[in-house]
Amino acid sequence: MSLNEPQGPPSPPPAHPPAKPPPPAEAPAAAQLPAEAAASAPAPAPTPRPAPEQPPAAPSAAPQPYPAQAYPAQHPGPSYPGQPYPGPPRPGYPGGPYPGMPYAAPWPPADVLRSPRGLAVAVTALLGVAAAVNLFSAAVSGYVFSLMKRVSADAADVGQGTLDRSDVMTAVAGSLQVLIMLATAVVFIIWFHRVRVNGEIMRPDAFVHKRGWAIGGWFIPIGNLFLPFQIAQQTWTASTQLGPDGSFREVSAAPLNAWWALWASSLVLDRVFSLMYQRADTPEALRDASTVGMVTDLVTVAAAVLAIVFVRKLTAMQTTKAEQGPYAAL
Repeated sequence: MSLNEPQGPPSPPPAHPPAKPPPPAEAPAAAQLPAEAAASAPAPAPTPRPAPEQPPAAPSAAPQPYPAQAYPAQHPGPSYPGQPYPGPPRPGYPGGPYPGMPYAAPWPPADVLRSPRGLAVAVTALLGVAAAVNLFSAAVSGYVFSLMKRVSADAADVGQGTLDRSDVMTAVAGSLQVLIMLATAVVFIIWFHRVRVNGEIMRPDAFVHKRGWAIGGWFIPIGNLFLPFQIAQQTWTASTQLGPDGSFREVSAAPLNAWWALWASSLVLDRVFSLMYQRADTPEALRDASTVGMVTDLVTVAAAVLAIVFVRKLTAMQTTKAEQGPYAAL
C-alpha cells in the first residue's frame, strides 16, 4: 500500500477506563488468621456453675418442745363468752363457730311477748283463797288468846278437851297456811317472771337486774325483803305507756308500794310469831304469841288483797301497751 493512500477511519478512543474493584474491607483480626491456625487454636473452657446448697442434715435427736409460756394478749380488752383470751369477739355467737363446724353458730331466737292474763287469773284466785285461810288462822289465834286468858285467870275453869281442840285447830290452820302459801308462791313467781320478761321486751333500758333475779330474788335471806320490790318497780316503769309526744308518763305505783310494805311487814311479824310460839311454855307466853299471830294473819290478809290489786293493775298495763303500742292515745 502506498503511503500516500489514505487510511481507513480511525478507531474511537475508549470512553472511560474500567473501574477498579473496591479494596476488600478489613476483616477482624481473628478472620485474618489462616484457617489452619484458627482450627488449631484451643476452645475456651466453660465457666463452672456453683453447686446447689444442700439443706442441713436433720439432727439425729428429736427436737425438744418449747417450755410452756404465757403469751401476751394480742388484743387488749375484756374477754367474751366462748373466747379464752381478751380481745374483740370472734364471728358468730356466742364467741365463734362450734367446734368442727365451718360456719358460725345461729343466733338465739328473739323473745316474744306472752300474755300474763291467764296466770294473773290463777294468781288472783289463789290469793283470794290465801286471804280466806289467813282469816281462819286469825280467828283461831283469837280463840287461843281468849282460852289462854281464861287459863291464866283460873286453870280449873278450862277442861282438857277444850285445850286439845284448840291444839287441833291451830295445827289445821298452820297446815292450810303452808299449803296455800306454796301453791300461791309457785304461780305468783311464774307470773312475776313473765311480766319481767315482757317488760324487758317493751323497754330494755328500764332494768338493772337480770331477768333471773325475778325468781332467785325471792329465795335470798334478807335480800327477799328488797330485791323483788326493785324488780317490780322496774317492771312497772317498763310497762307504762309513753305520752303521745314520747314524753314519760308516770302512773301511780301506790298499789305496788302498799302491797310490798304490808308483805314485808307480814314476813317480819311471822318470824317473830314463830320464835315466840316455839318458846312459849306458860299460858301467858302462849297468850302473847297468839296476839302476835293474830296481827300477823290480819296483815297477811291485807297484803293478799293489795297483791290482787297489784297483779291486776300491772297485767292491765302490759296488755294495753302490747295492744296499743308504746304511746298512749290522746
